[in-house]
Formats: sequence, C-alpha cells, structure tokens
Amino acid sequence: MADDVTDTRPPPPSSHTGEGPGELKHNAIGFLDALVIGINSTSPAYSLAAVIGSVVALVGVYAPGVVLASFVPMLLIASAFFYLNRVDQDCGTTFSWVTRAMGPWAGWIGGWAIMMTGVLVVGSLADVAVGFGLLTVGLDSWATNDIVRPLLTVLLILVMTAICVIGTEASAHVQNVLILAQIASLLAFAVVAIQRVYAGTSSLPAVEPEIGWLNPFGAGGGALTAGLLLGVFMYWGWESAVNLTEEVKNSASAPGRAGIWSTIILLGTYLSVCIAVVAFAGPAYLAKNATEEEFIFASLARQVMGGWDWLVLLAVSTSALASTQTTIIPASRTGLSMARRGALPSVFARIHPRFHTPHVSTWAVAIVAAVWYLVVSRISENALLDSLTALSLLIAFYYALTGIACAVYYRRHLTESVGNLVLIGIGPLVGAVLLLWLLVEAVIHMSDPANSYSGVSWFGLAPPLVIGIFIVIMGLVFMVARRLTSDRYWQERPGVCDPDLVRRTKEP
Repeated sequence: MADDVTDTRPPPPSSHTGEGPGELKHNAIGFLDALVIGINSTSPAYSLAAVIGSVVALVGVYAPGVVLASFVPMLLIASAFFYLNRVDQDCGTTFSWVTRAMGPWAGWIGGWAIMMTGVLVVGSLADVAVGFGLLTVGLDSWATNDIVRPLLTVLLILVMTAICVIGTEASAHVQNVLILAQIASLLAFAVVAIQRVYAGTSSLPAVEPEIGWLNPFGAGGGALTAGLLLGVFMYWGWESAVNLTEEVKNSASAPGRAGIWSTIILLGTYLSVCIAVVAFAGPAYLAKNATEEEFIFASLARQVMGGWDWLVLLAVSTSALASTQTTIIPASRTGLSMARRGALPSVFARIHPRFHTPHVSTWAVAIVAAVWYLVVSRISENALLDSLTALSLLIAFYYALTGIACAVYYRRHLTESVGNLVLIGIGPLVGAVLLLWLLVEAVIHMSDPANSYSGVSWFGLAPPLVIGIFIVIMGLVFMVARRLTSDRYWQERPGVCDPDLVRRTKEP
C-alpha cells in the first residue's frame, strides 16, 4: 500500500439536511436514541443470563475481573469507530472504512462478517425473548413446546423486522421503552441481592464481595482466555449506534460518542449484576449449574426477588426482544452500503420510498436468519448454542480489522500529537491485537469437539469452528463470484485520510 495513493471517493457530508427518494432518512434520531440502540443491541440482560454461569464456572469469584478486562479491547475499538466515523459517515462502518484503508478485498470480507453475525444471532435472540416472555406470564409448558416456541419465534422476527422497515424513529421509540424496563429490573435485582447477602438472608451459600474479585488475572491460564471470549460476546453489539450514522443528527460525532458511552454504561451494569450474582449464589453453586445456561438466571431471580421475579424474567425477555430488532440494523445497513458501492447486487441498495429505510436488505437478513434458526434448532438446542459460540470468531475478526484500519487510514496523522498517537494509533492497534489473540485462542479451543455445547464432532472439530469455517468459505465464494460479475467496487484503491477532512471534522 503506497502512501502516495489517495482516496478518490468523495467523503460523505458530516451533516445532513434532508433526504432524496433513494436515501436514508437523515436527522431521524438524536444522540440519546442512538445511545439507547447501542446499549440494547448488546442485549445486556440476555447476555448476562446466557454467560454468567459459564464465566463463573471458568474463573470463580474473579468473574467481575474478567468482565472488567473484556471492557478494555471494546473501549479501544470503540475509539477506532469514533475516529473513523468522523471522516466517513457511512452506514457500512467497518466495510466502508476497511475498504478505504486496506482495499476492497479486506473491506468485502469485513462487511460479510458483520452481515453473518446478524444471521447467526437474530433467531437465537428472538427464541430467548419468546421463552422468557412465556415464563414471565406463567406459560411454562409453551416455553418448552417444540412447535409453539419456534412458531412464535419466527413471528417475532417478522414483527421486529417490520418495525425496522417502518422507520428508524419507530425503532428508536420501541427501544427507549425496552431499555428502561431492562436496566431498571437489572439494577433492582443487583441491589436486592447485595442487600440480602449482607443481611444474611440469602437462600444460597453467599459470599461477601471483595475488591480482589476485580483482578482479571486471579484465575489465569486457559480459564482467563475462555472467560474473555465470553466477555467479548457480552459487550458485542454497541456499534449499532454507528451503523445509524447517516440517520443520526450530528452524524460526524454523535454516533461515535454513543458507541463509546454504550460500552461504559454496559461496564457499570455488567459489574453490578455480576458482583451481585457471585455474592448471592456463591461460585460453587453457579459452577455446578452453569450448563443450564440462561435459565439459571430465572432460578436466581426467583430466589432473590421472590414474588417479584417476573421483573427479571421480563428484563431478559425485553433484552432479547430489543436486540432482535437492533441486531438487524448493522447487518441491513452493511448490506445497503455494500450494494451502493457495487460489492453486492444493486437490489440490496433499494430504499423504501415512504419510510426511507433499506427494506430489501432488512427483509433479506431477517428471512435468512429465520431459516438458519429453524434449521439449526431442529438439529438440537445445543446446536443453536454452538451457532452463538461461532459468533465470537466473527466478532473478534471484524472488530480487530476495524482497529487496524483506523491506524492505517490515519497513519500520516499519528505523530501530530500524543493524543492522536494513543487514541487513533496505539489504542486501536492494542485492541486489535488483543482480539486477534482471542481469535486464535478460540480457534484452538474450538478444534476440540469436547469444547462445545453439543459435545459432538463435525469433521473432527467442534461445531462452532465448523460453522465459522463454513461462513468464511461461503463469503469467499460469494466475493469471488461478485468480482467476476461486476468489477466496479474492485476499482477502489486504498488511501490515507485527507488532512483537510480531519481538520474540518475536529470537535471544538
């Protein structure tokens, strides 16, 4: 990559005043709406319910430390998203930025990874929303019914997709309601659990919290690595706020700030609940029941909250419900961006003439995700969990790619100040290295079939790794096929950040 090669694609405007018939609706939502969507995309209550038992089983009382350590690469990559969005407000985020910095081949595979995360996770999130929703209203038999639950799950996917298509404002209004119910319920659970620990009224072998729990290296070794992988999954999704950059007011700065603040708020929420859970139940109980996955959270809710346990069950349900909707956003916006540049067929670039949303790419993601869910869930419930585990590979990959792209694209500006060197260069690169290390460790871990929920062997490997390899191969096939049928996107050349553009987008 030569430094004298400039980026010939004109930068998008840093602010929008209106939209044409084929454009997204500009200034549709504000900073707070983007912040809420960023938080909800991580599905905090569901993420805690899904992995808290497994994390404690791995590292014991040091689970809060692992949650804290997992925050570090997320914050560093969030910084990369902030600075890259300042000079390129493109809803394709990683796809667009990596293309600018490292060329079309790297950009295409980064965009593919983002779209596939939506396919892998949307069905699982909707399934959990339905399951916990049924438990909340006492329909336990429906929650375990192999016909009713999948049908309700697919119906929910279709409903949440319709809300996404109707408009970004409608999506934001739904998210604002869901986040209030979710965070309030989680904090109430944490407060009551800690109060009962110190009052000595816990029904389980409680342990009083200690500052040493925040030491991420307490467990050490392979347990720490596996715990960090789960931690990355917990934080994943905050960048949905940045995928809405073309639809957010003050698009050059507000989406990036929303992404950073999302990770900080998540850290506070995760630490509070994690400390409360470990203290109330004790590490031995959590480790013993870790294989129950998210339903251990339902059991803890009943023991902590008594007759008010429905608040926590509702929090998990609304968490998964909210994330079902918001997880479609990055995948659909990335598909739109790729189609606009010629990396995907132009049909995916179509914008609804009334709602100004990418309705074709949105429905495409939802339909493929629903089919994936139905096929995988028919194999077994554990196969669905293996599908979720495969997410860690894609997440680590495209986050790391974004961190590298930030340093590469800004390379001529890194020595202008200490702040630039740390925030735009060293920070994103350190975050990328940490995630690549976790990616390698994950591949090694998943090469053993015993390290999966199914405990079965697919081609001599654990199912999550096979799923990850399958997705990569399919991506390469589609990329080559697209290259052979259309070469417009592949004419783009990597470049460096325009100094004038940096100067114009700097905040006071």
